Amino acid sequence: MTAYEPWNAERASQIIAEHAALEGATLPIMHAMQEAFGHVPDAAVPMIADALNLSRAEIHGCLTFYHDFRRQPAGRHVVKLCRAEACQSVGADALHADIKRELNVDWHETTADGEVTIEPVFCLGLCTCGPAALIDGKPVGALDVGKLRAALGRSH
Repeated sequence: MTAYEPWNAERASQIIAEHAALEGATLPIMHAMQEAFGHVPDAAVPMIADALNLSRAEIHGCLTFYHDFRRQPAGRHVVKLCRAEACQSVGADALHADIKRELNVDWHETTADGEVTIEPVFCLGLCTCGPAALIDGKPVGALDVGKLRAALGRSH
């Protein structure tokens, strides 16, 4: 579980200033924004565009192209489920369906209580112990619904 700062335009300006001189600064700025705020707010798009002398469309395109960037705050827990072939071969697709049904969410969604965000990833390098996941950044192998519940502190 990661605690993020609330959105703050002044802090965003500071992040932009810290990275604007880097070659290809767009991605480092968006990574730093997401690390600080948990997402890259729409309000940051014109700020980044102005600082880098790019169009808002260019920044928006970059933000929406890469699936790791969030435009909305994530839940208190972020669960990244591996969808690569090795995990699929040991039942990941059925497990993912069970998890999404139990949490009543689809990919890139957060539970109604704001606790859990589910995101797909493609290969975590845990191919020998699938189905695999990252739960709040920690790798978990041989994932099942019970193991996920325990990791999230949920009873069902």
